[in-house]
Amino acid sequence: MKTILTTLNAKYIHTALSLRLLKAYNESDYDIEMKEFTIKDPDIQVVSDIYQLEPDIIGFSCYIWNIEPTLRIVKMLKQVAPNVTIVLGGPEVSYDVQEWMEQHEEIDFIISGEGEVAFKQLLDELSGQKRYEKVSGLTYRQGKEVMINDNRENIDVNQIPTPYRYPEDVQDLGKRIVYFETSRGCPFQCQFCLSSLEQGVRYFDIERTKEDLLYLIKNGAKMIKFIDRTFNLHRSYALEVFQFLIDNHQGCQFQFEITADIMRPEVIEFLNEHAPPGIFRFEIGVQSTNDMTNELVKRKQNFKKLARTVSLIKNGGKIDQHLDLIAGLPEENYDSFRKTFNDVFELRPEELQLGFLKMLRGTGMRKMAQEYDYKYTSHSPYEILSHKTLPFDDVIAIKQVEDILEKYWNDHRMDRTLEYLFQHVYASPFDFFQQFGTYWEQQNWQRIGHQLEDLFLRIWQFLSYKNIDDLDVAFSFLTADYLLQQKQKPRKRWWSSLSIEPNRFHLDDANKELLQQIPASFLKQTNGHIDKKWMKKHIIIEKISIDIDEFLQSGDIHKGDFLLLVAYDPKTGSNQHIILNNQESSFEVDTMREKT
Repeated sequence: MKTILTTLNAKYIHTALSLRLLKAYNESDYDIEMKEFTIKDPDIQVVSDIYQLEPDIIGFSCYIWNIEPTLRIVKMLKQVAPNVTIVLGGPEVSYDVQEWMEQHEEIDFIISGEGEVAFKQLLDELSGQKRYEKVSGLTYRQGKEVMINDNRENIDVNQIPTPYRYPEDVQDLGKRIVYFETSRGCPFQCQFCLSSLEQGVRYFDIERTKEDLLYLIKNGAKMIKFIDRTFNLHRSYALEVFQFLIDNHQGCQFQFEITADIMRPEVIEFLNEHAPPGIFRFEIGVQSTNDMTNELVKRKQNFKKLARTVSLIKNGGKIDQHLDLIAGLPEENYDSFRKTFNDVFELRPEELQLGFLKMLRGTGMRKMAQEYDYKYTSHSPYEILSHKTLPFDDVIAIKQVEDILEKYWNDHRMDRTLEYLFQHVYASPFDFFQQFGTYWEQQNWQRIGHQLEDLFLRIWQFLSYKNIDDLDVAFSFLTADYLLQQKQKPRKRWWSSLSIEPNRFHLDDANKELLQQIPASFLKQTNGHIDKKWMKKHIIIEKISIDIDEFLQSGDIHKGDFLLLVAYDPKTGSNQHIILNNQESSFEVDTMREKT
């Protein structure tokens, strides 16, 4: 029997560990080939590619992001190859199996839960006596009746051969994300998460883990994402892996999902002292800081300890952190979520993801839907529309916050400007994101694309519309953020389309006192003289009304007459800057003025 294992990844750079695990466990006995596609691939092209391989059995790995196109493809395959056997597995189809089988007659089998052993047993029965009742976790048809077998007990993960060493993967290791597991299971019972349904945590042998990681690193992997639900649960195991990666990373980056409030300070101290900058990235699920909400979803969390961990890691300056929030949890209304957002944003994570509750099949939250009057989409990803204390109007408003957060904070295009607005203009970060998000939607900007210059123009238009105090200070911050975003001297400025005269001048017009403020490293010299041609090409000076560096250090606003000098290095694509005090200089610069 020729068997094809396939899935539709969200993006090309993603890889499906599930396919590799199934192949590794079964390939010694069966002819198995893997084929990966993306959700953007045309359905007919996927069907054509699979059909031409002439498979007897096709196994699909199903998730909330790919179930809709997967079902379309399965139906088409059954039309053109009616004798092919279709097997579905994965978290999206592991629950409500009766419904899946009744609504989609083209599905022959569904495997629920862990699939390695069950898939092997199914292949054995398909090639033998077809005693499907002996396959744990299998749903199948007996005539017109749907038969559902009990799930099997957890398997011994160390009996699964390594899935990380396929020759066909090596050539793309540097271009794709490698998903890696050192354990299965989760000790927590969060009712919105499928991991809450697993019992116990099982670890792969540590020496095998090291060998697989070293193989991937030596063969060019650039990003390895650990999919363990709580990587730091087993402290000694995690420390040994951290140390191994520190010693052998070769420039590869690693992402871990950690539970921050159980992370011991000595682990953070170890990482802050020994981890090279940039190789580790932590994903931390906060979800809510509302104690009642956390209790209702059975989520144990000590936010004070979590905040301590996040702050210690951030102060170490070695590890980027991605924090998650979930809007729409029970008994969290708009005001409560605003507090949650501000509580977490106060930690200034490098990335803050604002997601909306998804009523996943099989989870406790889906069973609680009626109690809390949840309305949610009937199709994947089953995102909420409202609940009894969060009307749809408030969901729309929070989505506006999400949009601006993603565009302006998570991409870090204007951090100095935002910090100024948070500290001196708006009551809280949430209020800024909300007001700007509402204005953005009123302008219908969500329907058009945007370049970097557009983002600066739009926030300037918003601040002007709001007529905030000290617009000139906001303009100075935006000017600095824009210039310091560039890898080379920009040919145009974000404000070029505005009726504003630029505040620039040339170094060859500067007086002696001003030149003395500029470090020698900024001034390229040839035969003892300033190379004016080079300077003109690679240095820019703009007038600003605040010392932005002083603000970042102290948070204070001292207005005055300052010059921002930015020098761009054409070889490295980097820049450096200095703030010059122009108040006592006899050099004159045109002030910002409207062209009328």
